[in-house]
Amino acid sequence: MKSTTRRRLACSVAVTAVLTASACTSSGSSADKPEEKRTATPTVSLAALRSAERSTDRAASARVRSTTVMGTQLSVKADGVLGWGDGLIGTATIEYTGGTTAETMRALGVTSMEARYLSDAYYAQMGDTFAAKMGGKHWLKYAYDDLKDLGGGANFADQMRSTTPNQSVKLLLNSSDVREVGEEAADGQTTTHYSGTVRVGEVTDTALRKQLQQAGVTTETVDIWINAKNLLVKKVEKSRTANGQVTQTAHYRDYGVKVSVVKPPAADTEDFRKLLEQQGGSTS
Repeated sequence: MKSTTRRRLACSVAVTAVLTASACTSSGSSADKPEEKRTATPTVSLAALRSAERSTDRAASARVRSTTVMGTQLSVKADGVLGWGDGLIGTATIEYTGGTTAETMRALGVTSMEARYLSDAYYAQMGDTFAAKMGGKHWLKYAYDDLKDLGGGANFADQMRSTTPNQSVKLLLNSSDVREVGEEAADGQTTTHYSGTVRVGEVTDTALRKQLQQAGVTTETVDIWINAKNLLVKKVEKSRTANGQVTQTAHYRDYGVKVSVVKPPAADTEDFRKLLEQQGGSTS
């Protein structure tokens, strides 16, 4: 194998590890002790959560700011906009803040990247230093179909959809011990805090249960903060997964914001599948 191809492949594999890790946002956790069943007092009105699910779903877009920690492997910050009205689209700036994978990325000259989510693929803009190692191309394209086998079989597109606020409410609706914690301030707003533990074996939504099982999740704690407009302001999800302990906190604002995503120029884009085919590999 030519040294250039080997170097480019190593770069692409490192980025794939980052993409898979940062996508697992509904697979997070940090509890060191065994999960304990919560006492559901006071009993929450499920109607309030269903109203929040409908409101966030109808909003179709929002600005999202999040932090994700996967044990010692990776920690990232993300800031951008997501739309979910007609498939998932969005843009974000992702900053690698710690962990062994982040150290690998820094060695490649990458501390942050621009991400673009389109209906069929994810694009990552890695910067000039990385481009020099990738034959001059700044963008990496990861087709969702090519990523289905990454991360223990987790579907990347499904994992990205889990970052949308309506999915967080749906997840909590599948908790057997959901409770209303009470009125709290969150991001400068008066909100109602809800909390619960989701046990994957009890999840009735087939697609959601499959997604969690693929990520290796058995239980997950979910906390959400809902404002007076029945919109999600903040969420914290924690769980143990096949990739270790993960915690994600996300903040949402500017619901209904316009989301416009442009596909990067083909001449400046390297395809992950083609990189693997160059050395006789596969996307698995």
